[in-house]
Amino acid sequence: MDAALLLALGLLAQPWDRQPRRLVPGGVWSVPLPSLAEETCRSLCLSVGVPGLRRPHTLYPWRRVPAPGRVRRAWVIPPISVSENHKRLPFPLVQIKSDKQQLGSVIYSIQGPGVDEEPRGVFSIDKFTGKVSLNAMLDREKTDRFRLRAFALDLGGSTLEEPTDLEIVVVDQNDNRPVFRQEVFTGQVLEGAVPGTYVTRAEATDADDPETDNAALRYSILEQGGPQLFSIDPHTGEIRTVQVGLDREVVAVYNLTLQVADMSGDGLTATASAIITLEDVNDNAPKFTRDQFFLEATEAVSGVDVGRLEVEDRDLPGSPNWVARFTILEGDPDGQFAIRTDPRTNEGVLSVVKPLDFESRERYDLKVAVQNEAPLQAAAPRAAWGQARVRVQVRDVNEAPVFQENPLRTSLAEGAAPGTPVATFSARDPDTQQPQRLSYSKDYDPEDWLQVDGATGRVQTQRVLSPASPFLKDGWYRAIILARDDASPPSTATGTLSVEILEVNDHAPELSPPWGSLCSMPDQGSGLLLGATDEDLPPHGAPFHFQLSPRLPELARNWSLSQVNVSHARLRPRLRVREGLHRLSLLLQDSGQPPQQREQPLNVSVCRCGLDGACLPGAAALRAGGAGISLGALVIMLASVILLLLLALLVALLARCRQQSCDKKLLHGLQDDLRDNILNYDEQGGGEEDQDAYDMDQLRHPAELAALGAPLGRPSLRRDAPFSRAHPQAPRVLPTSPSDIADFIHEGLEAVDGDPTVPPYDTALIYDYEGDGSVAGTLSSILSSLEDEDQDYGRLWDWGPRFARLADLYGPP
Repeated sequence: MDAALLLALGLLAQPWDRQPRRLVPGGVWSVPLPSLAEETCRSLCLSVGVPGLRRPHTLYPWRRVPAPGRVRRAWVIPPISVSENHKRLPFPLVQIKSDKQQLGSVIYSIQGPGVDEEPRGVFSIDKFTGKVSLNAMLDREKTDRFRLRAFALDLGGSTLEEPTDLEIVVVDQNDNRPVFRQEVFTGQVLEGAVPGTYVTRAEATDADDPETDNAALRYSILEQGGPQLFSIDPHTGEIRTVQVGLDREVVAVYNLTLQVADMSGDGLTATASAIITLEDVNDNAPKFTRDQFFLEATEAVSGVDVGRLEVEDRDLPGSPNWVARFTILEGDPDGQFAIRTDPRTNEGVLSVVKPLDFESRERYDLKVAVQNEAPLQAAAPRAAWGQARVRVQVRDVNEAPVFQENPLRTSLAEGAAPGTPVATFSARDPDTQQPQRLSYSKDYDPEDWLQVDGATGRVQTQRVLSPASPFLKDGWYRAIILARDDASPPSTATGTLSVEILEVNDHAPELSPPWGSLCSMPDQGSGLLLGATDEDLPPHGAPFHFQLSPRLPELARNWSLSQVNVSHARLRPRLRVREGLHRLSLLLQDSGQPPQQREQPLNVSVCRCGLDGACLPGAAALRAGGAGISLGALVIMLASVILLLLLALLVALLARCRQQSCDKKLLHGLQDDLRDNILNYDEQGGGEEDQDAYDMDQLRHPAELAALGAPLGRPSLRRDAPFSRAHPQAPRVLPTSPSDIADFIHEGLEAVDGDPTVPPYDTALIYDYEGDGSVAGTLSSILSSLEDEDQDYGRLWDWGPRFARLADLYGPP
């Protein structure tokens, strides 16, 4: 308002000429004006919305006022203010007017948002009077101001004035309540927090003009549900603690009712909730529910629970401030007990981790302490029952016998005779206060090799164990022995007896192989490499010692034997030896204790060798002697083979002679009757000698048969042809040209088909189709050759005596 008054006073101070005068080019003729102060007042009063003005005053936005020596600009219309939510509609806002034409000869119009742009229809203007009116309620939260353009035209549509701006400002009203950003605010704070500790912050918004009191918000707490432990900053909405006494064990959650109001706390209001959760701290020490616990445990068992130790803790369940940890302070020097925490109930579970013995100790007095995982707050009070006494009574039971040494390991020589003592596998009964008698038996003896004395546990062999037994693993034999007391019910102990079978040198080495071949000259070849094997295990095997038999001194004069390694030696001739089979004798000895030796024959085949040291073909001696077979046996075998070959040859000659005689008889018969014949090969049987299936006379002498006028003299063999059809046939004329042969054959077939004395073998038969595309060529073809000269009949001589006649007829001379 002060600025508007100053503007009015400034305008009043200007010297205005009230007489109409002509302005500079581009100006307008103005009508007589009222006083400048009056016009200024009217404009200002309209802009600020002074009450009492029922109708808008006239504005001359295009009028230019002359001044001495210069031309003034057109007026700048101050903004027109109008309140939002105005209900008296239409409401006149202002009237604009041009002084270039008389009243009624100027057309006015406005454009812009609210007129011809969205939102449309808010403002309108009377085109003849220039009165601007408000036609709809305004909402400042949607549009806070409108900028329009005013136009003045003559009746012909020509522009009278330059367009001018018209600004309408929407004045805010407190028509919007403040709104919290969320309905429920949450916060956390440690219990026992000092005053002034920040918890959370509440926030709200207001859609009204933030430059007015309509959006000036103030926060407050309406209700806390108890002591005033929290406060809220009225301007920022921050919630803080205001005093001590926050205890989660008393109240864990606080519900606050918050309020926000505009107009600096005197306007519209809104409410929300704030949920504040107290976070737990370890301010309560755990304590036992009792100062003494009485439990009972069974002896000779481990890994079992004895009982539970109950504790209390007011802190948050499941948190480190609540979880208990137990410690055995006294009474368990051997570590036979352990305490673990049940995660569900927080109880201590006492268990036995090492077997107890009633005979050695009947009762245990334990001292147990409890504390949390998290350290206790310094200011927290100490629990009076943070320690407790636990008395465990041991209950006596029948215990199983105990082997003094388990497993028991012993050794025994290989091949031990039946009845050989192995070991005494005895046990003791730990129940000293209940004397009992023990008995022994076998539980596992896969070879049934051992015998156990039931009263003493003495173990001995009952038969010889085979060295090749599959149950010998790396020289060890395992058996399981049971010891049982006579209590009710009885208890049994299991013991493992492991017997190491000691290797005995009971096998002499052997040559492998006991034969070979070498060159007859000492300087040829590499000699004969000899090897040896021994069934005994180390150290009763290699190294082996090779030696020519001392019984035959002449061997040393002709042969030399040198050691190659622990298991091989090399034999060479000292002089040139004759070719053939030589039988030597070698003495082999192992390294066992005592050593075993064996004299073994060696068959050596001596041969003539080439420069490369290899035997020449045909020069070697009898190789078969390498297998240790004598010369006489070889001769007998060779004679037997020759005799068998002679017998086989004789049988073959006899068979060939018989076959040739048969072939001559057959060829002789063929010479008597050489003719072509048609054979039906779908019958399994017959052949060239079987001529009963066809009546060839029809083709041989058809004229003679027709003249007889009677059947062929054989009985009827068919029932499908009536006897009435067997009428005499007319004489047939032999074909005179190759073209008549087909008709002649068809007529002959019809005659035969109608003859009841022959079987229906000359009818057309349909065979299964076997496909095409065979890789094999046809055996014969009518078109394969047109003349006999194209055929090579000379090969008939190579087919044997059966084709000799054909070869003689068709073959080359």
